[in-house]
Amino acid sequence: MAYSYEPHHFEEFEEGQEFESVGRTVTESDFMMHSALAGDWTELHTNKEYAEEGPFDGRIAHGPMTFVQATGFVYRTGIVERTAYAFLGMNYMDLPNPVYIGDTLSLDIEVTEKKDVDHDDAGIVVLDTVMTNQDDTVVLEGDMKFLIKRKE
Repeated sequence: MAYSYEPHHFEEFEEGQEFESVGRTVTESDFMMHSALAGDWTELHTNKEYAEEGPFDGRIAHGPMTFVQATGFVYRTGIVERTAYAFLGMNYMDLPNPVYIGDTLSLDIEVTEKKDVDHDDAGIVVLDTVMTNQDDTVVLEGDMKFLIKRKE
């Protein structure tokens, strides 16, 4: 079961700490909104007839859309609400399985690193993430680096 968490400042994160997101079902509207925003109308994502004859037996989510869903789940937990100054990137990201319309996704998060930096009011927190669908199939794995505000 997913929980709603309080915002965490840099000092409140601990290596090994775990969080889980709520779930969310992917819709056709998600596909269309992502295509419109990104300008990527590749038929594998937007043409039902074409995609059904392809290697995935149907339309699949854009890889970047899957990543965006994962970052949204981090924010929905509440742990970086008003404490994240910046998303700094990733050391790695894998998309081992496709996401389909109708999949219900959720994200498991583990704090794997805290790092002091030359920034008086913030530090870096690295979150290792695993996103799965309703069948516990992994659709994204990767770490996310955030610049997180210190307590005042």
